[in-house]
Formats: sequence, structure tokens, C-alpha cells
Amino acid sequence: MKQLRLGIQLMVWVLAVGFLVPAAAEQQDEAAIRQVQVLQAAAWNQRDARAYANLFAEDGDVVNIAGWLWRGRPEIERKIREGFEVVFAQSTLTITDVDVRFLNPSTAVAHVRWMMVGVKTPPNMPEAREGIQLQILTKQPTGWLIASFQNTNSIAATPPPKGPPTPASCYRCIASSRSASASL
Repeated sequence: MKQLRLGIQLMVWVLAVGFLVPAAAEQQDEAAIRQVQVLQAAAWNQRDARAYANLFAEDGDVVNIAGWLWRGRPEIERKIREGFEVVFAQSTLTITDVDVRFLNPSTAVAHVRWMMVGVKTPPNMPEAREGIQLQILTKQPTGWLIASFQNTNSIAATPPPKGPPTPASCYRCIASSRSASASL
């Protein structure tokens, strides 16, 4: 009976340790991913394109806020450096929230909310004020690196319309009524 009780206690201990060790490792990994975001803001605010690009895997990719695709660390560094020359020369990036979800022990998804001031937005480009980045990160021997990155502007949430647009707010309605008037 004593051996059975010791056996059960040993099993419970092994199971408890088996659950605690992965949880502790996941906490360390989450902290490391959050540190990547601290380094992202620091590199951006120091206009250090190389340090920024080094947060990405060698074959990492970026879809920027305008929808442009950059592939590979060298192109990411070049495009970020070009952005720092004028558009982002006076910008300040602030990371406001980081939500991490692990797909497996070496792959994570991070939703990174940000705010930015000081951008000199060219005409016909979305103004970067606040948004959310979707990052896929992979654990490498050197630490966590961004494998894929998509940046999206955020706007205040508004409820969807409850019916078809009214002629006063419908662009096509306005355009067609103007062309009909012009042809009369």
C-alpha cells in the first residue's frame, strides 16, 4: 500500500513538473518576443535601419502599410533606410500593446499595436498614426526573429451600415447623377 501511494505521488509530481516546465519556457519565450518589440521601437526611433532589419529572419518578408511587399533582410533594410530619409525622418514609434500566441514551441503569432507621430506622408498615401502589425516569429538559435510582418493602419471602429447607401453618400450614385446632368 505504501509503495502504491509513493508511486501515485511520484506520478503526480512528474505530471506537475511536466506541465510547469513548458509553461515556464513559454513565459520566457513570450518575454523574448516582447523584447523584440522593444528593440523594434528603439531601432525605429534611432533611425537604425540595420538594427531594425536584423529583427527579421534572413528570408523574412514585410507587407508595409501601403501594401508593398519586401522580401529578405537586405531589401527590408534598404526600404526602411529609404523611409528614414524623408517620410519617417522625424517619426516616433510607440508600441502600445503586444498579444502573443504560440502555434508551437518554435513559432508564434504576435499582434503588435502601435502609434506613430511625426510622419511626412506623401500625397495619396495612408497616414500612419496608429495601427496593428501581424508578425509571425520563429525561434532561432540566436533568439526570436520575425519571419513575416504585415502592417495595417487602424481606424476607429464604426458599426456597419444597416442598409444600402443613400444617394447623398453613395459615390457611384453621385457620379452617375453628375454624368446624367452633364449629358442633358
